[in-house]
Amino acid sequence: MTPDDMLTRLSGRLSLRRRLAVVAVLLAGAAMSLLTGLLWATEPALPTRTQAAFGAMIAVGLAWVAYAVWVLTRRLPLFALDRVVAAWLGLAATVAVAVPVAVIAARPVALLIVAVLLLAALANLRRGLTRRAALLRRKRELDG
Repeated sequence: MTPDDMLTRLSGRLSLRRRLAVVAVLLAGAAMSLLTGLLWATEPALPTRTQAAFGAMIAVGLAWVAYAVWVLTRRLPLFALDRVVAAWLGLAATVAVAVPVAVIAARPVALLIVAVLLLAALANLRRGLTRRAALLRRKRELDG
């Protein structure tokens, strides 16, 4: 395999499997935002904290929709940048939603669940950053 062949493989489009996964993320984010918005609209007398939580959930869903649209419409090679962005988004969503829930619940089980979610989000971020660095290093090697 020549360096040009390898660069072509590194620069390729998203695989069908990856595209389907991103479409699933788009649909899940849209459904989450839509259903939460509909619930919020039909219950106007909710407490302020509940309204804030609904707003945060809608924002998280719309952020995933924006991410999916960005990945699906991107015309340049991503070199795992999409995975890094998704990992940061997952970490932000975990912090924005799970941490306040654990603080409000103030139960050891809730704190344990949030700790596990945060560790998983951080591990996912590290894996994404490592993968991106490896791809970029390989690209530099092949470019000469």
